[in-house]
Amino acid sequence: MSKTILITGGAGFIGSNFIHYYRKHYPQDTIINIDKLTYAGSLGNLQEIEEDSYYRFIQGDIANPSFVKAIFAEHNIDGVIHFAAESHVDRSISDSSPFIDTNVVGTWNLIDAARENWQQKEELEQRRFHQISTDEVYGSLGEEGKFTEATPYDPRNPYSASKASANLLVKSYGYTYGMNVVISSCSNNYGPRQHSEKLIPTIIRHALANEKIPIYGDGLHIRDWLYVADHCRAIDLVFHQGEVLETYNVGGDNEQTNINITKKVCKLLDQARPDLLAQFQLSQFEELMTYVKDRQGHDRRYAIDASKLKEAFGWEPTTKLEDGLKQTVDWYVNRWKIVTNP
Repeated sequence: MSKTILITGGAGFIGSNFIHYYRKHYPQDTIINIDKLTYAGSLGNLQEIEEDSYYRFIQGDIANPSFVKAIFAEHNIDGVIHFAAESHVDRSISDSSPFIDTNVVGTWNLIDAARENWQQKEELEQRRFHQISTDEVYGSLGEEGKFTEATPYDPRNPYSASKASANLLVKSYGYTYGMNVVISSCSNNYGPRQHSEKLIPTIIRHALANEKIPIYGDGLHIRDWLYVADHCRAIDLVFHQGEVLETYNVGGDNEQTNINITKKVCKLLDQARPDLLAQFQLSQFEELMTYVKDRQGHDRRYAIDASKLKEAFGWEPTTKLEDGLKQTVDWYVNRWKIVTNP
């Protein structure tokens, strides 16, 4: 039986990758994609399917309650997968207001509109709301241990605090109204279509422009890297099979320091663009690496324990870091103008 799925933030990095994944695996379903199209969203990420009769894009702001309610009134929404979020830590530190508007107020507008609409249809328990979250809600780890679903929230910056707030709102609607809600919290994603402000695209962009590649602090901050295609498979499983009111952590089993990731990307760029090395009079792109002042609220280490997801669904991350990085570097290098003029 075909369904209509509302995807928020589908012009962004993970959202657009998921829409491509979903169209391939569920061609009978209709996707309604709503996105504000801020600096981080691009319809270029969805050019291949913009004429698809089972796909519709609607520009709008989830912080606007009238806009959100109109979506539910016009379309028979069977499920929501909520990606839309302001997501850059540095931006949240300099100005937290957009993060509160989108991540907290926007999430509340969305889930309240879903509750009202589905309650009227007497299908509150059948239709699903899937909140996409981040491992940053858990705070920072020491040298050992991993985040589990039972780890208490301990956000350290306005971005992660806004996501933690949104998660709690979503779960409260499950408990209070009996809504069919699930949450998934992922580690650092990488892959095609990511905005240039994120770490790996920043490395590539600066290297290809012969600019200094900034390394925050000592470069030893650790993240768990997850290839976006592996994350899309996990979202699919959680959305369709996850237990109501449960949270599932999604990690790549790839703990790397920022400096290691930077060196790996630079080596791949050495192989991909030796002509630029000669042009820039460099022996390797690593020569562009430059240590800069550490940012505020920079958590030292994240690491995800995804055993709950693995045991429930047999999910495993299948993309090796070296393969995923090469695919990512090749994607950006082949789009020279996008990388050099973000």
